[in-house]
Amino acid sequence: MRTLKVLSALLTYPTPELVAAGAELRTVLDREAVLPKRERAAVDALIADIATQDLYDAQERYILLFDRTRSLSLHLFEHVHGESRDRGQAMVDLIKVYEDGGFTPTTAELPDFLPLFLEYAATRAPAEAIELIGQPGHVFAALRERLAKRSSPYEAIFAALTALSRAKLDAGALAALRAEPDPEPDDLEALDAAWEEEEVTFGPGSAAAACGTDTLAAKLRQAGRPAPGLAPPPGQRPRTVVTHRTAG
Repeated sequence: MRTLKVLSALLTYPTPELVAAGAELRTVLDREAVLPKRERAAVDALIADIATQDLYDAQERYILLFDRTRSLSLHLFEHVHGESRDRGQAMVDLIKVYEDGGFTPTTAELPDFLPLFLEYAATRAPAEAIELIGQPGHVFAALRERLAKRSSPYEAIFAALTALSRAKLDAGALAALRAEPDPEPDDLEALDAAWEEEEVTFGPGSAAAACGTDTLAAKLRQAGRPAPGLAPPPGQRPRTVVTHRTAG
């Protein structure tokens, strides 16, 4: 589903190449025609916004939103595991999912970087891609709300992802995300507090307690195992399941 590749590109740091690709991005969206009319119009508006804004202003805006503001981080596991020890294992498991799917990232970004995750999803069959992007639906919904609060055109990406997945949101996980701090990028004191490293606990069960029993890492490992007494079907790949961490 090449539409996901377009959404991935639009979530990357603005460059002259991205600006120049505006017409090509619209052509891909036209050919697949999978976005509803309202969401497609919003994505078109984002493409135009990036193309017409001063490049340095666009880059500064991107940094303030996604690099400086933890609540808008484009790293999925930031919203799922925070600084818990499960995050490292989840990274390893996600890399394994990519490798098993024949996907070799060409970027040095961490595997949970959302544009990279969407690029991988774009290589899957449509049904699998839709199921895949639906799993972190509560994260996408929270990011959309936070961007809408800032009147950011980047809200369009998360509205499009939500519309494509048609996933039923995990109300509890979404409520937990809504309860987390969401400071503005110019509130330095609040940003420092939000980025303060969380305590890491050790010992049996400590990581699971920090993230809940239905952790992403556990799900990834489980997805790769056949049922007792059965061999995995030919070509079966593990599924990525994204859940939100709960308070320990």
